[in-house]
Amino acid sequence: MFGLSELAIILIVVVAIMLAKKGPELARNAGKSARILKAEARAMKEAEEQQATDTPPRVIRGETIPNRTEQPPADGTRP
Repeated sequence: MFGLSELAIILIVVVAIMLAKKGPELARNAGKSARILKAEARAMKEAEEQQATDTPPRVIRGETIPNRTEQPPADGTRP
């Protein structure tokens, strides 16, 4: 009968044949998925940046607290 090594070789041949038929389709689908993921990540980043710039400054006890994107003046004066 067949030994373990013969079965392994048969399995490798079967997988290679199936991969030859479906390989290009799998690669194409993986590329499409990667492009979609990249576009969605870019859109999320742009939305976060837009939201950060649209947020009005906070006021606590009459003092304006700058948003995360605003930098305090370099000379140390308050806005």
